[in-house]
Amino acid sequence: MDGTWEYKVSYVDFRGRISTEGAEFIRQGGEHRTGFVRKYLDVLGNEGWELVGIHPLVGSTSYFILRRPKTQAKAGEAAA
Repeated sequence: MDGTWEYKVSYVDFRGRISTEGAEFIRQGGEHRTGFVRKYLDVLGNEGWELVGIHPLVGSTSYFILRRPKTQAKAGEAAA
């Protein structure tokens, strides 16, 4: 691996909404807040994303910064 990364930033509102690059994830009725966020992180973890930073905002909201290694094809595309 050459040390290059791709990044994803997610807006997380622990009251029940996560927004990532136009995709919305909404907490279901009766679902615990922490379980809702854990389920989201489990999905991203299965896709190779790693949580590397949290930027707290006002109230119950934060930005989550995630990264995963770029594949060789993606690394080559970035250089083009």
